[in-house]
Amino acid sequence: MHYWNGLAEVPAGIGPTVVTIGNFDGVHLGHQHVLDRLVKVAREKGAAAVAISFDPHPAQVHRPETAPELIMGPLDRREALAATGLDGLLMLHYNLQLASLTPEEFVRQVFVDGLQVCAVVIGHDVRFGRGNSGDLETMRRLGKELGFDVQAVEDFGALPDGPAASGGRRCSSTWIREALRSGDVRTASRLLGRTHRMRGEVVHGAARGRELGFPTANLAPESTGLIPADGIYAGWLVDEAGTRWPAAISVGSNPTFDGVSRQVEAHVIDRPDEKITDFDLYGQHVVVEFVERLRGMVAYTGPEALIEQMRLDVARTRAVLSTDSSGDR
Repeated sequence: MHYWNGLAEVPAGIGPTVVTIGNFDGVHLGHQHVLDRLVKVAREKGAAAVAISFDPHPAQVHRPETAPELIMGPLDRREALAATGLDGLLMLHYNLQLASLTPEEFVRQVFVDGLQVCAVVIGHDVRFGRGNSGDLETMRRLGKELGFDVQAVEDFGALPDGPAASGGRRCSSTWIREALRSGDVRTASRLLGRTHRMRGEVVHGAARGRELGFPTANLAPESTGLIPADGIYAGWLVDEAGTRWPAAISVGSNPTFDGVSRQVEAHVIDRPDEKITDFDLYGQHVVVEFVERLRGMVAYTGPEALIEQMRLDVARTRAVLSTDSSGDR
């Protein structure tokens, strides 16, 4: 997949293209539903399939105090979009100047002049242009005026057997955020079509886990990906070499030791070199994937009770991951 950071990087002979537009936070099943159609239409027309997205998220510009937490970081979003079969991703820097363009100006500058569009594939709820004044009917009108087809894709509905499924609720980033904030990483991952993940550098922590016999890889505070609710999770840690390690993951402030700041730390289990003490991930940029929440965060009466609980957590992690197909990739 080609990646263009702004219209200036798009090659002059890019066209014809089939285009869609969106924030694509999470690149969830609903997004994938639209992107699958986009790629199919592009192949039928002998055109390039191109998605247009924005950085930063428009809400961070217009209402930063209430902007949603992002489900995934830019690298993970880019990788997830590439996996859909797109030929190109155009990332537009979102600012007030871009936001001031009327729907007509935006489509003409970006779709027509920039990408030589021949068709547009969008959802029924699309909004674009100044004040989000453009909608599906606006796009259809512009398509007739400017010479491109417009195909609307129906919403991707709720998972019929998902624990949070409710009467045809559409798959959305909002639903995924709700699930993650409640610790329901199973539902979040089902809506995403992949295991929810965080990505960041392993940094030094207080070393309490090592002192208790359960050393952990601590993610830096600036790591990307939405942090799920406090608790203990079964999951995976993927190191820079691509090795996938089963892990018991802790999210929270270590209440047994009167912690204050939230931390994400993963204890790798069942290493073949378990007796080797120099398993060093410090400085590596790793991925932590959340498979299932085992329990909430609890303050224990002392280290002995915590150690016993951690042994139980490791055993439960091992059991959960023994049947998790995401670890077979």
